[in-house]
Amino acid sequence: MTRHEHPSEHEAVGAYALGVLDPAEAAQFEEHLAYCEACADQLDEFMGIEPLLATLAETPTAVPDPAALHAQPSPQLLGRLVDEVAAKRQQRRRRGLYLVAAAAALIIGGPTVVATVVTSDDGRSTTAQPHAHSTSPAEDAFFNHMTAKVGATDPASKVSAKIGIEKKGWGTHAVLELKNVKGPLKCNLVAVSKDGEEEIITSWAVPKWGYGIPDSTHEMAKHPLYVHGGAAMDRSDIDRFEVRTFEGKRLVSVDA
Repeated sequence: MTRHEHPSEHEAVGAYALGVLDPAEAAQFEEHLAYCEACADQLDEFMGIEPLLATLAETPTAVPDPAALHAQPSPQLLGRLVDEVAAKRQQRRRRGLYLVAAAAALIIGGPTVVATVVTSDDGRSTTAQPHAHSTSPAEDAFFNHMTAKVGATDPASKVSAKIGIEKKGWGTHAVLELKNVKGPLKCNLVAVSKDGEEEIITSWAVPKWGYGIPDSTHEMAKHPLYVHGGAAMDRSDIDRFEVRTFEGKRLVSVDA
């Protein structure tokens, strides 16, 4: 596959900042980000456009005047943007010290617990009580937001899956914890309704060393995979969840 189709970890900064990476790619980049100062600095620059985007979002939607496209912004708007960028950068510098501490904890192998720093409008910072911090949004949702969980282990493949389920107004939010799976594989998490209707909730790739294998000699393989996604099906309409390869082989089925 071409480099354009699969950017390197250094080239993924922009895609990560825009939120277009899939869960597996985002988790891989976050691991890289903890050790790459260059990517961290570049990500900081990308995030500096947040105040400008916020300002644009506040303006009424209208058909633009072609002449206005070349007009200079007013001094008031420029001053506001400069002030907001400066405030954002100061907050990020303050927050960066705590991110370094969290990265050091991961390297040492200690518990993933960090302190939350809250900055008030007057610029003063206070430290809230420590809270559990996971390595990805999917893992955070699985442990901290999913009250209903179902699981199963396939007797043939030995693949183990546990799924956190959360009812939403738009359907069902599901988070998968996958263990004892070896690659290379490409997989789907599929929701199957009681009427036999199917929806793909999310997809991911399994590297050759796998996920959730405690006795593996590869450090990354010892940890489970956490991915999440959504289905338009109502929670009560789902009969089961299935983890399948792209070729259609079922690795494990979990009753809902």
